[in-house]
Amino acid sequence: MSNQYAYATWEQLTQRIIRCRGCPRLAAYIRQVAREKVRRYRDAPYWGKPLPGFGDVNARLLIVGLAPAAHGGTRTGRMFTGDSAGDWLIRVLHETGFANQPSSVSRDDGLILRDAYLTASARCAPPGNRPTPEEIANCSRYLLAEQHLMASVRVVLALGRIAFDTCLRYLYPPMKPQPSFAHDVWYSFDGHPALVASYHPSRQNTQTGRLRWEAWKAVFEHIAQRLSQEPTAANDTKV
Repeated sequence: MSNQYAYATWEQLTQRIIRCRGCPRLAAYIRQVAREKVRRYRDAPYWGKPLPGFGDVNARLLIVGLAPAAHGGTRTGRMFTGDSAGDWLIRVLHETGFANQPSSVSRDDGLILRDAYLTASARCAPPGNRPTPEEIANCSRYLLAEQHLMASVRVVLALGRIAFDTCLRYLYPPMKPQPSFAHDVWYSFDGHPALVASYHPSRQNTQTGRLRWEAWKAVFEHIAQRLSQEPTAANDTKV
């Protein structure tokens, strides 16, 4: 791996992500969100900076989402925390043994992930939930750095088509035919973790019924079953 993706420690990577201003549009937007807030959180402090990943750094499951929510992670300072997508994700992680509790509301709520690590294609909330390809390319250095530091990953779960395309482009070698996105579809590659696609647990998907709880939970049950046949992570280091 190129030296530009190599960080000696998780703390170095975390601090680099938090200080990042590589995408002027996104940097300006999250500062605006943190300054203007929304009425229901008008008295709450906002994080207002790019988000590092969160979870068990020795995990065998790497979960890649789209980006922090404007009034979720951008407010709370942690991936999938304080928004409806986080509610769905942490609840299912708890029900399938990957989390110690069913909710994720703040950075100090006691949440611990077991054998799972959360990250995203973009580290800043984008306007309209749509980062540009250039912004995803800028952020790919951090996804690659996380991959470089995580030696135990056996399954990569991509939440949504953008995350799926990001994983294919930056974490896997080129292949033909190109894998197609669909819910709960698995792809296996020699020398690389399995790649699993899932609909994102966004309100647009959950409230319209495109993603139902049973189909959502089945993804994680299948992953847990797969990992039960794999070696356990070496230790319980967390970030």
